[in-house]
Amino acid sequence: MPFPYKTVLITGATAGIGLALAERMISNGIFVIAVGRRSDRLDALVAKHGADKVAAEPFDVSDLDKLPGWVEKMTKTHPSLSSIVLNAGFQRTVDFTNPDTVSLSSLSSEMTTNYLSPLHTLSLFLPHLISLGPETPASVVLVSSGLGVVPMARCPNYCATKSAIHSLAWTLRSQLSAPSSPETHHIRVVEIIPPAVQTELHSSQPDLVKAGQTKIGVPLEQYADETWDLLTESTLHDEIVIKLVRERWGAIEKEKLDAFRTFEAMFRAKPKSTSARQTLDERSKILDDGLKTAKKTLAEGGRACIHPGTDCPLIIDQ
Repeated sequence: MPFPYKTVLITGATAGIGLALAERMISNGIFVIAVGRRSDRLDALVAKHGADKVAAEPFDVSDLDKLPGWVEKMTKTHPSLSSIVLNAGFQRTVDFTNPDTVSLSSLSSEMTTNYLSPLHTLSLFLPHLISLGPETPASVVLVSSGLGVVPMARCPNYCATKSAIHSLAWTLRSQLSAPSSPETHHIRVVEIIPPAVQTELHSSQPDLVKAGQTKIGVPLEQYADETWDLLTESTLHDEIVIKLVRERWGAIEKEKLDAFRTFEAMFRAKPKSTSARQTLDERSKILDDGLKTAKKTLAEGGRACIHPGTDCPLIIDQ
């Protein structure tokens, strides 16, 4: 389906993936609220496209204390805002074999910008997105990284922050889509999972500059084009992963996702007993019965998926 959101806020919109996605949204008639710390770049974006298509919003999203007031300002200024793309982030190398070089303030800053900021931001925007009502499509778009799926020892803290975002995307999506929460069903949770992309994320890092590796990864425009195509095609994707790495990452994550759905189904099923032991037994039986039915359906050519929050945790589509 076409991208249904008419007003979108993007953090980290002054460079890299954030800017590239902002450009594509603007060119497709979407009003973009571009957020970043570098006012000159935001002003250049407005000068290029016009104030009727993009709003410059200079703000440091890592300033957690100022986030509540800023979010309130955004929702009052842009009441039609229906999608937030939480993209701001940075990467630093950390060498724990040389403890004297490890900066605790840098570790904390990376965690704040890459994880705590999007966590706080989405929490603060959710009341507004819920208030839009079930007839208005809304979304939270989280930008993680392939390094949140398979980490790299060179930047362990960055990998940890992106792994946290990846986990958050799964659990947030499960909560907002649960049958027990119909008031949030209009809010999609989409995770963009980039591989290495040629952006300032790499070109600004001293060790990569020294090694001549600032151009590693997929060219930015190529990546942004494919990502935008996936965001706007008729098939809805919870995770936006370009073809280059889709099969490899999918194989890694499949069993983990199945296990997550199994846990969700088991613990959201509604047992009749008040005994802890009997409750666990009932949950296990509900799950086992559902899995048997699902396997039979799959063998007959149908489809089956675990659906948390119901008495029957598996939805069978024959």
